[in-house]
Amino acid sequence: MAVDTLRCRICESDFPAVASGVCLRCFGPLEPVYDWEQVAREATREAIERGPRSLWRYAPLLPTAAPPDAAAGPGWTPLVPAPRLAQAVGVREVFLKLDHTNPTHSFKDRVVAVAAAKAAELGTDTLACASTGNLGNAVAARAAASGMRSVVLYPRTVEPEKLLATAVYGGDMYAVNGSYDDCSRLVVELAGELDWAFVNVNLRAYYAEGSKTLAFEIAEQLGWQTPDAVVSPVASGSLFTKLWQGFEQFRRLGLVDGQSPRIFGGQAEGCAPVAHAFADERPVSPIRPNTIAHSLAIGAPADGDLAIATARASGGGIYAVPEDEIGANVSLLAAMSGVFGETAAGVTLGALRAATEDGALGPEDRVVVLVTGTGLKTPQIIETRAGIEIEADVDELLEHIGVTA
Repeated sequence: MAVDTLRCRICESDFPAVASGVCLRCFGPLEPVYDWEQVAREATREAIERGPRSLWRYAPLLPTAAPPDAAAGPGWTPLVPAPRLAQAVGVREVFLKLDHTNPTHSFKDRVVAVAAAKAAELGTDTLACASTGNLGNAVAARAAASGMRSVVLYPRTVEPEKLLATAVYGGDMYAVNGSYDDCSRLVVELAGELDWAFVNVNLRAYYAEGSKTLAFEIAEQLGWQTPDAVVSPVASGSLFTKLWQGFEQFRRLGLVDGQSPRIFGGQAEGCAPVAHAFADERPVSPIRPNTIAHSLAIGAPADGDLAIATARASGGGIYAVPEDEIGANVSLLAAMSGVFGETAAGVTLGALRAATEDGALGPEDRVVVLVTGTGLKTPQIIETRAGIEIEADVDELLEHIGVTA
C-alpha cells in the first residue's frame, strides 16, 4: 500500500487506510498520510520523467499503487498556449489544460482512476457514485475496463449526451427525481448498507487525490515552473483545493521553482454558494441549484469552506458568473482557441474575465485555464447556426462568398 493511514483534517485522529469516508470521532473529512522521506526518494524529476505518460507517473504521491494498465491513462493531457484568448482577456499568457481529452472527455477520469485502483486493492467488485454526469461516465467506463459492476445515481435533469456516455458501458443507472444533493444523500445512506466502492463517499479520501495530478502535470509541462495563476471551476470544492495542495507538495519536494500560483475559481450564478460566501466573508450556506451548468450544480459543497480558505491562502478568488454569460464564454473560448468546452469551461472563462476586470489578474500574468469537459456533452447552450442553403452550382457559391467570377 502506498499509504497505510488516513488522518482527519479537523481533529487529526488517525485511522487505517480502508474504505472510510469520515472521521469516527468528529465526522470530519479524512486524508491520506504520506511518508514524505520515502516520497522524496522516489518522486524525483528524473523518476517522474521516466514514468508512464499518464497520471501514474506521480504514483509515489498517490494513495494506492498504479494498476497494471497505468500506461493507458488517464492524465498527461495537453497544455496548449492560447495567445488570442490571452489578448482578448488582457493577460500576458493563457495556457489551456485540455482535460476533455481524457478517456471519457472530462477530468473525472483522474479521480476515478485513483478510486478504482484503491477499490481493486480492497477487493471490491462494484464501483458506484452520485453524479451530475461526468463522474458517472468515468465510473461506468473504468468499471467496464476493470471487469467490475458500476452503479450510477444521477438527477433526471442531466443532459441526454451525458446519459448516453454512461449507458454505453452497460452499467446500472438510476434517475432520481431530485437534485444532485438528493443523489448524494442516497449514496451516503447506501454506503452504510452495501459493501460497494462509492467513489465519492467511502473512497473520497483516495478519489480526491487524483485531482492533484492536474497541478503536477501543469508544473512539469511548464518546465518544472509554476504559472502565476490557475483558474478552475468550483462544484464540491475538491478540485479547487487539491490544485493548491498539489503545487504545495511539489514545492515541498523541491520539484518546482517559484511560488505556488494563485488559485481562482468560478461558479454559475444559479449555484454559487461558495462564490457568495467568499464575497461575503462568511461560511458556506447550502442552496437549491438553478443553473444551466449542471456539472457544477452542487448546492451543498462538501469542501466549500476549504475552497474559500484555499483562495485566500493562495491570493486568489472565487467569482459568481452570470447565467447568460456562460454560453457566450463557451463560444468565446472556441472562437479564440479552437477548443469547445462544456458549460463548466464557460464558467471558468467567466471567472478569468472577472479576475481581470477587477484587477486581480493583469498583463504581466501567465495563467492556466482548466477545460474540464467537452462541449459535445452540453451542446444545448450553443445556438445552432444553419449554413446557407445553395444549389450545387459554383457560380451561386462564389456569389454568396462575395467573389465575382
